Amino acid sequence: MKAVVLAGGYATRMWPITKHRPKMFLPIGDATVIDRIFAELEADDRIDEVFVSTNERFADEFEAHLADSKFEKPTLSVEETREEDDKFGVVGALAQLIDRENVDDDLLVVAGDNLLSFDLSEFVDDFFEREAPTLAAYDVGSREKAKSYGLVELEGDRVVDFQEKPDDPKSTLVSIACYAFPRDALSLFDTYLEGDNNPDEPGWFVQWLQDREPTYAYTFEGAWFDIGTPESYLDAVAWHLDGESLIADSATLENATIGENVHVMDDVTLIDTELDHAVVFPEATIENGGVRRSIIDEGTRLEDLDLAGALIGAHTTITR
Repeated sequence: MKAVVLAGGYATRMWPITKHRPKMFLPIGDATVIDRIFAELEADDRIDEVFVSTNERFADEFEAHLADSKFEKPTLSVEETREEDDKFGVVGALAQLIDRENVDDDLLVVAGDNLLSFDLSEFVDDFFEREAPTLAAYDVGSREKAKSYGLVELEGDRVVDFQEKPDDPKSTLVSIACYAFPRDALSLFDTYLEGDNNPDEPGWFVQWLQDREPTYAYTFEGAWFDIGTPESYLDAVAWHLDGESLIADSATLENATIGENVHVMDDVTLIDTELDHAVVFPEATIENGGVRRSIIDEGTRLEDLDLAGALIGAHTTITR
């Protein structure tokens, strides 16, 4: 079995934090988002090769990251785009990767910006029981949230209806970006695209596919975070830290008050400052202030500020 980790997005909703950094490299505790996925794929002996699908702008960053990592399976597969407007869409990029890498095997596809509470090996187990297209489905618990995803209707485990981003969702069970396809279904990507169908979201392909091939869902409980906004990233960090805080040994704290779900990285200096539900990247300095529900990038200096819901880009100085 082959695997594709989707890592081609530009994460414009999280700029400036992700303007020069793939969002998959954002830390959740001591590991990046994408490394958590790599670790699971590395441990599953059924998966013999992992393609990391990214764009030209971030290719060098991913190449360096993989070279420094402990993982042996991942290799880079680069789509020829450098800007958001150039993107082929997820389905288009996936079809190109299958052709570019000569993939002729069962295929697992997972988004590199997802934090999953289930083991990918369990999802693969479920797929191999049927050898049919399979998606992971999660109850988001809110019809308003469900409007942003692909809505799944099941009879048992079989998908009998699928609506991509419905205006009036009938339920709260949605498809997440984790799919498995048998080898003989891979040609359907080209068939779908030749029909002038939407090349962007995988949900449109699943909606088309389930009318043609028996398609199944692996439902799970627990947690799932699609890290595409500052809010979802901070929620993922909070879920992982579970009310605790993670402070690097090299950080300097002088009269600093650390609340819940705070991650402070290497060589950060905090003086007369209160933090709560925040992530502070290396070598930042915050003095005489408060930071809540915010992300502070590396090398930043903040003085005499009270921030809430802020995104502060790298090497920024702001003083009052």
